[in-house]
Amino acid sequence: MERILIIDDDVGLCEVLGERLQTEGFSLEAAYDGVKGLERARSGEYALIVLDLMLPGLPGLEVLRRLRAHSGIPVLILTARGEEVDRILGLEIGADDYLPKPFNPRELIARIRAILRRTSQVAVDTQRLSAGDIAIDLAAREAWIQDRNVSLTSVEFSLLEAFIRDAGHVVTREHLTEVVLGRKVIGPFDRVIDVHVSNLRKKLRDSPAGERIKAIRGAGYQFVVRSGTRKN
Repeated sequence: MERILIIDDDVGLCEVLGERLQTEGFSLEAAYDGVKGLERARSGEYALIVLDLMLPGLPGLEVLRRLRAHSGIPVLILTARGEEVDRILGLEIGADDYLPKPFNPRELIARIRAILRRTSQVAVDTQRLSAGDIAIDLAAREAWIQDRNVSLTSVEFSLLEAFIRDAGHVVTREHLTEVVLGRKVIGPFDRVIDVHVSNLRKKLRDSPAGERIKAIRGAGYQFVVRSGTRKN
């Protein structure tokens, strides 16, 4: 039974979700403030963190920032409707996905399953993929530019893998959302995948090869493989 930690000061919500998740084969534990939540999140005992951004003691974004300094554990953030800036900041700091309140528990469970499916995938061997001077190890989930290791979140690694597999071709936002996040795009204002692409771009930007990920207006994104490079 996979253990989920929810950090939210809404005791009633935590109790409802605990009962619902238990019927789905999960074990839910709760922390009701940011300080205690961060302490428990750092314990390494959980498969995923559900993090509300409005918390007493320590704001959710600060909890996420401190957690990401030491841990790559999957994090699903909860935001109030209309908090566009906060949810984008959360994604930029390293959250895997977000869900606006109020939400249907079935949607939360679906998001949790999608994230856990992605993060639990392990390659059957130590196969590497490469495009130009970028290489990734599918088993170790590590990436390099030439001989320099690039620190990526789980989502960013999956995104880079998807780009390398389709290097040179235009891939749609819809395709990337399904492959990387394990769900469909939810309406025209679902920009989660775009924020993750932006984060990945920043981490690959300091290469002399120049821009690697091009935005193709009205179509999606293209991972550029330049002449003289080889895709494996």
